[in-house]
Amino acid sequence: MAASELYTKRARVWIPDAEEVWKSAELNKDYKNGDASLQLMLEDGTNIEHKLDPKTKNLPYLRNPDILVGENDLTALSYLHEPAVLHNLKVRFMDSKLIYTYCGIVLVAINPYETLGIYGSDIINAYSGQNMGDMDPHIFAVAEEAYKQMARDERNQSIIVSGESGAGKTVSAKYAMRYFATVSGSTSEANVEQKVLASNPIMEAIGNAKTTRNDNSSRFGKYIEIGFDTRYRIIGANMRTYLLEKSRVVFQADEERNYHIFYQLCASSHLPEFKMLKLSSANDFLYTRQGRSPVIDGVDDTKELSSTRKAFTLLGINESNQMGLFQVLAAILHLGNVEIKDRDSDSSVIPPNNGHLTAFCDLVGVTYQDMSQWLCHRKLKTATETYIKTLPRLQATNARDALSKHIYAKLFNWIVEHVNKALITNFKQHSFIGVLDIYGFETFEINSFEQFCINYANEKLQQQFNMHVFKLEQEEYMKEQIPWTLIDFYDNQPCINLIEAKMGILDLLDEECKMPKGSDDSWAQKLYNTHLKTCSLFEKPRMSNRAFIIQHFADKVEYQCDGFLEKNKDTVNEEQINVLKASKFPLLVELFHDGEKAISPTGQVPGTGGRTRLSIKPEKGREKSSKEHKKTVGCQFRNSLQMLMETLNATTPHYVRCIKPNDFKLAFSFDPKRAVQQLRACGVLETIRISAAGFPSRWTYQEFFSRYRVLMKQKDVLPDKRLTCRNVLEHLVQDQDKYQFGKTKIFFRAGQVAYLEKLRAEKLRAACIRIQKTIRCWLARKKYLRKRSAAVTIQRFTRGYQARCLAKFMRRTQAATTIQKYQRMCVEKKRYRQKQAAALVMQTILRAYMARQKYRALLRESKVVIIQKRVRGWLARCWYKRCLVSLVYLQCCFRRMKARRELKKLKIEARSVEHFKKLNKGMENKIMQLQRKLDEQNKENRLVNERLVGLENTYTTESERMRGELSRLRGAEEDAKNKGHQVTSLLEELEKLRKELSSTQKEKKTIEDWAQTYRSEMEKMVSELKDQNGSLKKEKDDLNRLIQEQSQQMTEKMARAILEETQQLKTDLNEERSRYQNLLTEHLRLEEKYDDLKEEMVSSNVSKPGHRRTDSTHSSNGSEYTYNSECTELEDGSRATEDVTRGIDTSLTLKLQKRLTELEQEKQSLRNELENKEDQFQRARARDDVEFKKARGAELEYESLKRQELESENKKLRHDLKEIRQSLVGNAATGAGAPGSPAYKVVLEQLNASCEELEVRKEEVLILRSQLVSQKEAMHHKETMTEPSVYVEDVSKLKDAGELKQAYVGLKDTNRLLEHQLQTQRRGYDSEVESLRGELQNVKEENNRQQQLLAQNLQLPPEARIEASLQHEITRLTNENLELLAEDPTASREARVIILRRMVDLMEQLEKQDRTIRKLKKQLKVYSKRIGEMGAGQTEGQTSPGQMVDEPIHPVNIPRREKDFQGMLEYNKEDELKLVKNLILELKPRGVAVNLIPGLPAYILFMCLRHADYVNDDQKVRTLLTSTINSIKKILKKRGDDFETVSFWLSNTCRFLHCLKQYSGDEAFMKHNSQRQNEHCLSNFDLAEYRQVISDLAIQIYQQLIKCMENILQPMIVSGMLEHETIQGVSGVKPTGLRKRTSSIADEGTYTLDSILRQLSAFHSTMCQHGTDPELIKQVVKQQFYIIGAVTLNNLLLRKDMCSWSKGMQIRYNVSQLEEWLRDKGLMTFGAKETLEPLIQAAQLLQVKKKTDEDADAICSMCLGLTTAQIVKVLNLYTPVNEFEERVSVSFIRTIQTRLRDRCESPQLLMDTKMIYPVTFPFSPSSLALETIQIPSSLNLGFLTRV
Repeated sequence: MAASELYTKRARVWIPDAEEVWKSAELNKDYKNGDASLQLMLEDGTNIEHKLDPKTKNLPYLRNPDILVGENDLTALSYLHEPAVLHNLKVRFMDSKLIYTYCGIVLVAINPYETLGIYGSDIINAYSGQNMGDMDPHIFAVAEEAYKQMARDERNQSIIVSGESGAGKTVSAKYAMRYFATVSGSTSEANVEQKVLASNPIMEAIGNAKTTRNDNSSRFGKYIEIGFDTRYRIIGANMRTYLLEKSRVVFQADEERNYHIFYQLCASSHLPEFKMLKLSSANDFLYTRQGRSPVIDGVDDTKELSSTRKAFTLLGINESNQMGLFQVLAAILHLGNVEIKDRDSDSSVIPPNNGHLTAFCDLVGVTYQDMSQWLCHRKLKTATETYIKTLPRLQATNARDALSKHIYAKLFNWIVEHVNKALITNFKQHSFIGVLDIYGFETFEINSFEQFCINYANEKLQQQFNMHVFKLEQEEYMKEQIPWTLIDFYDNQPCINLIEAKMGILDLLDEECKMPKGSDDSWAQKLYNTHLKTCSLFEKPRMSNRAFIIQHFADKVEYQCDGFLEKNKDTVNEEQINVLKASKFPLLVELFHDGEKAISPTGQVPGTGGRTRLSIKPEKGREKSSKEHKKTVGCQFRNSLQMLMETLNATTPHYVRCIKPNDFKLAFSFDPKRAVQQLRACGVLETIRISAAGFPSRWTYQEFFSRYRVLMKQKDVLPDKRLTCRNVLEHLVQDQDKYQFGKTKIFFRAGQVAYLEKLRAEKLRAACIRIQKTIRCWLARKKYLRKRSAAVTIQRFTRGYQARCLAKFMRRTQAATTIQKYQRMCVEKKRYRQKQAAALVMQTILRAYMARQKYRALLRESKVVIIQKRVRGWLARCWYKRCLVSLVYLQCCFRRMKARRELKKLKIEARSVEHFKKLNKGMENKIMQLQRKLDEQNKENRLVNERLVGLENTYTTESERMRGELSRLRGAEEDAKNKGHQVTSLLEELEKLRKELSSTQKEKKTIEDWAQTYRSEMEKMVSELKDQNGSLKKEKDDLNRLIQEQSQQMTEKMARAILEETQQLKTDLNEERSRYQNLLTEHLRLEEKYDDLKEEMVSSNVSKPGHRRTDSTHSSNGSEYTYNSECTELEDGSRATEDVTRGIDTSLTLKLQKRLTELEQEKQSLRNELENKEDQFQRARARDDVEFKKARGAELEYESLKRQELESENKKLRHDLKEIRQSLVGNAATGAGAPGSPAYKVVLEQLNASCEELEVRKEEVLILRSQLVSQKEAMHHKETMTEPSVYVEDVSKLKDAGELKQAYVGLKDTNRLLEHQLQTQRRGYDSEVESLRGELQNVKEENNRQQQLLAQNLQLPPEARIEASLQHEITRLTNENLELLAEDPTASREARVIILRRMVDLMEQLEKQDRTIRKLKKQLKVYSKRIGEMGAGQTEGQTSPGQMVDEPIHPVNIPRREKDFQGMLEYNKEDELKLVKNLILELKPRGVAVNLIPGLPAYILFMCLRHADYVNDDQKVRTLLTSTINSIKKILKKRGDDFETVSFWLSNTCRFLHCLKQYSGDEAFMKHNSQRQNEHCLSNFDLAEYRQVISDLAIQIYQQLIKCMENILQPMIVSGMLEHETIQGVSGVKPTGLRKRTSSIADEGTYTLDSILRQLSAFHSTMCQHGTDPELIKQVVKQQFYIIGAVTLNNLLLRKDMCSWSKGMQIRYNVSQLEEWLRDKGLMTFGAKETLEPLIQAAQLLQVKKKTDEDADAICSMCLGLTTAQIVKVLNLYTPVNEFEERVSVSFIRTIQTRLRDRCESPQLLMDTKMIYPVTFPFSPSSLALETIQIPSSLNLGFLTRV
């Protein structure tokens, strides 16, 4: 394939850029061979011309297709080159927030400078057991790969973590060790894994410091070997350290710090235990203030020191040693503050009484004089003499700093040594995994000896890395049988030879150090002379003679020679060392004496050397130590590095390359320049180059066929996919060198996958265009046909309508013509007839009119006169009537006016008082006041009116009088003329009266005005009152409405609060249940661990002489499941295993016992909480017991009375028998009683009847006595169940049995004697017998009657029996009373009173017994039956066969009840082991589940338990229950991975628990029982505690069932739910890279969704066959679906290749199939579907649009079951499978985060797959009757007896 085929228009390329290193551009036109430049367009739209190199003509790198960008593995990229790698890392880091990426076998880790939630235990569990390429890249995946290969290949592993300072090496190594510690665990309770993790804070405190690049930079290299045993559990660890940066102790650059431990001590100096150290702030000491940055943001040094001290304690370094370490560290700080001053130019001195030197000497235990002496002097030795030389101030200061560095190095080595001691255990190491945390390639502006050693180590590691990559490539090609061609790769052996070979840089440096006058300048000249012309990798700077340049694999580095010799020598003044060795401080002496020991096999830690000469003629040992001490730092480092490389070469390496994205520690900020520099330095690009040199892209045949099926024609598809792929490739790619066919894969050269992707995209694009064209054509044609059909239809209907209209019009026209013809004819005929009739009528009318007119004229004339007369009279009458009506009207108007005024006045009064009194009841007081005021005003008005009326009357009278006077005056006018002088006075008087009248009128008017004003005011007041009343009403209505609203709101609020509280209580209950069940799980785990340890110790001690193997089957749960009777067994078991446990680690045993005790206490506390809730019930029950005891006392009194009466009857019968015997003996001489005589027979019959009566009475006495004893024992047993029972009834039985036997023996002897006497004296008794016959007959009848009554009483129920006995007693007393009355009437009356009182007492006792007799019914029935059977058997046994034949015996009417099965099984105690073995240990669940009733073992065990309860054998009950529980545990431990076994015993355990509840006698559990089942309830023992124990056992079995089910489902879930294509052709396959084909992938069968459904159906059918409760099945199915949903979602969140649109469709289809399964099983309504809701929402999230704000709102409202972290993770991982899909923009993800910011949720990313819902066991009573259960012979339980 020519280059011009790829460099076409719109092809994208990478061009170099000064800022971004590489910039993307697009070709504007095709490239043709010979073109000198390319026309490009940048992403910002700028057009540029890119000129090609005229010499090489190298074209720019091609860019990968967008669907390959962001891949998990860089080797999956089609174009493998630097810009592609850089861009892929940038996209993953910046856009997807993914910090890990695979690059072949290398894991590239970019430091995010932000805390990420991807290292929790849930993530560890998700990666545990997964293959390398199955999950997204992660440090845990590398750790899991190493752990898996160690276990599979039996080969040690190593993880090499490298990178420059600040890249995150230490954190990556820490997480790798955390993974091993979490996944593997340890072999004992020594907490080795915790100790391994605890070494991290210690090493960080003493070996890490803040630098300009990193706040927690490791200033040393370390290699930790984590040891594992044969079961691959951690047993120990060992640590090696390399090249500690000692110079940091005495010097720090700006913005840097010394080691953390110094600042931690200074920050904690205020603590009381640190007062003796005399420390203060870090700014007060020279060694901690030089960097001027004593504080790290976000770090509390005080808390860090506390963590460090805890880690010291965990690793076994006690408090005294810790304080010693802190003492030495504080002494170093004080030593740095010792001020040395010049004495002269060649000498120096320390001022006397220097406080810091004094503190130093006090802390290290040396003398002030010696230390001040040798800090400023040194001893020189020659062959002949020794002399002391003074030191200048500069040299003395350097000597002081050298001493500080040396002390710190010794301290560092001592801590490392003790950490290793703490990590070493006594177990044998089988394999190990090493974690190497070492510095990466470094280059600074000034590079010195430390950078030289670091880069030398990286050269060695890079060489090993290159060889390993090359080896893997070669193995891959050979495995696939690909022709192997040598790949040219960079070999850095020349650079390594330059450094470490003979006459190399290190050799010349060591040689120069041995020279007396060696210097850095002379060493530099030797380097120039030796290597400048002979080695191309060595160069000399142009402007310096004190530096050199080495061409390393990563870059050229210029090293400054200053300080090389001094740092390589690492000299320390010997006299100062001697002073320290003479210290009184033991820890300091130990530090320096350890330096004299031989170097450990792990290698001497670099940087610990020095020149310490103790004498002129050293001893042999000292000479050896001196030689070891003379080793230079470079020599030591080379040796340790050589040992490290040997270790690494002996292991399988795994590489982690840490990248620092920027130099400013900004979160998720990517600097391309820095990243490229580190990628070149860490070997990632070299890996890419090696891969790209061969066949980097590799596809399996199936993957290639699935991906590029679209490029094949139908005829090309053959049954053999391999041949199909070969034919297609030969057709698509002409150059066969571009690909190779392996055994299982196809190998492609670089760029071929991109070419195939291009062809595929073009084919798909063409197919899309064709599909679009076809669909658009189909849509247009469909639209045209639809329109044409519509038009034709419209035309058809229109034309038909028009034709119908025309026909209708024609019909109507014709009909109209016919109608018009006939209508016109009718009209004309009618018109003629009308005219004719009209003419006749007119003539008739006219003639009649004329005659009438004439008549009327005559008549009118005659009537006019009459009318005029009448009218005139009528007019006169009318005028009169009008006048009368007018007068009446005037009167009515006047009266109406007066009436209206009165009505108005009345209305005003009614309105002002009564009306408002009704409307305004609340204002009655005010209205009453107004009413009173109104009444007063009315009274005043009436007075005024009366006054006015009086004035009017006066005025009228006066007017009349005046008129009379006037008339008199007129009459006497003439007299007045005569009396002229009186006229003036009269006129004046008249004027005065007028004035009075006018004033009276004015007063009247004023009163009327005031009344009107008052009326208006009252009306106004009334209106105001009305308004106020209305406002009050409105206010009242508002208040009522507000109250109603508030009450409604309060009701709703209370309802919500109650609902929330109910939900909270439910949640708390579930949490409490979960916590309790987790404690049970932990308790079970510790028990199993304890048993395993015991078994291991037993097995390990079997082969040792002097030890005896002890087989102990005692369960560790014995203390929980047994009572006091088993304490001795536990002690015996502990004594028996004493020899075995003697070898146990005491601390281990104590910790285990302590943990067990804590769990027991916690479990007991939980039980106490549950028991506290039953206190009220217990108190109520106690009150009932008190009442019962009172009633029982009365009942016992009655029973005692009855027993006394029966005993008196018995005595009476014995007395009669005795009299008969005496009479027979007295008449013996007569011989009348000979055998065979009638008298003899009569006497014999009477005697037998008496004996029978005696036996009946005896039996009744026994019944009552046993009843009393059993009731007493039952009451006593209920109070103290665990106390041993005293079997009083058995003793009573034995006594009664002896009495019966003695009685029968006596009767037999008497019969023999009587027979002999009767034979000799039969005749003598004839007369006496005849006289006694009548009396005996009466006695016989009385006895028969008593027998019949007793038999009837025995047939009656207990309560009826007692009532009948009472009635019989009353009858007997009545008869006696009658007899007594006949004999003595006075005595009979007294007796009658006594009898009546007794009858009343008896009735009261009967009423009391009615309340308690029901509880004792079962006991009375059982004991009466047992005593009756025993008595009958003894009677039969005492009667000889001869007597039964010869002697006629009258049968006594005492019927016996037929024996029926009581639902109990009896077994002997020695058969208990056989019962447990056959029924539990050796029982096969499959046969029982298929052939027998469900839960049969549980029923059998309960029936055995019932019999033990029936016989009141508490020991038997305990042993049976304990054996059952322990046996179930044993079988589950043995076959706990078998789902069928676990399900079978879960069902039987629950059924056994339900039986214990159903037959416990508690009313709450007896509601659904039948009468027969209630009779089968337990009578003697309360097994509530055992019910709790069995419930706990059921919980443990349920959890084991879930784990077993999870182990079966776990391998199926990911393959069936995610990987398998249920809908074929929907999901696309993308290039997967090298990691998908790692050697850790096993060839397992592929699981599908049908596999999961079949397995679920198998689980469900198995549980149904076993008779598991339906509610429990629902809980199991819910847990199953939760596991499926959680595992699927977790894998989806950790797999970028699964987050695509097509995969969302697959998931939704798979979920729908699961829902269909639930629907078929009838399990849709109990919550299993809801557990899949997060998975459903994640699938919907993959399919919805993700562009606009509306899409963001839809996502936020849709994904309620997902957390914010999960939503953002899915959006970040969303990967288009085809070019037609689009990636999710960063801005859209930010929008989602902003909108979900207010959610209150857990930050945890993954779902907890180990979470188990709290299980409950709802009570499910069984309708199966116990007496109907048959035991099959296949169970081998023939030793059980049905009772």
